[in-house]
Amino acid sequence: MSDLQLQFEWIARLVRLDTTSRNSNLNLIEDVEAYLEEHGVASTRVPNEDSTKANLYFSVGPAVEGGVVLSGHTDVVPVDGQPWDTDPWSVVEKEGRLYGRGTADMKTFSAIGLSLLPDMLAAGLKRPIHFALSYDEEVGLLGAPAMIDEIRDLVPPPSAVIEGDPTDMQVVD
Repeated sequence: MSDLQLQFEWIARLVRLDTTSRNSNLNLIEDVEAYLEEHGVASTRVPNEDSTKANLYFSVGPAVEGGVVLSGHTDVVPVDGQPWDTDPWSVVEKEGRLYGRGTADMKTFSAIGLSLLPDMLAAGLKRPIHFALSYDEEVGLLGAPAMIDEIRDLVPPPSAVIEGDPTDMQVVD
């Protein structure tokens, strides 16, 4: 299977999971945890107060300073009242674009990173790649602060954080 096919499968896999901000995101978190376990990668779940939602972070590569954090949120905005002409929980390709809830904001970013996990594990990385998946970004960035506190205390300091959320589809630094 090509990298592109695997990436598309991961995008479809994450879009299928209804992680609307008013709902739990544990379906996605559990799916990613199972995938990581298959590859022998340890992860840390940081739940909200009532354990109905959770952040998830994990690292690939050595536990040294200078890595990169790939950060993304797992929640999507509701589809209620929106004029979808396709199923928002399925990925549809039209004219070279992917349509489905979260394809632009922001499941595709996380899906591509997850699809590349086997390559990262095989690469013999000299610096780590850290993944940070948060909840409730769409309703006020509620999940990320607790996870950031843990990462700051428990993970060697990274050199950079790449947050894959689109900002008018422009790079912002």
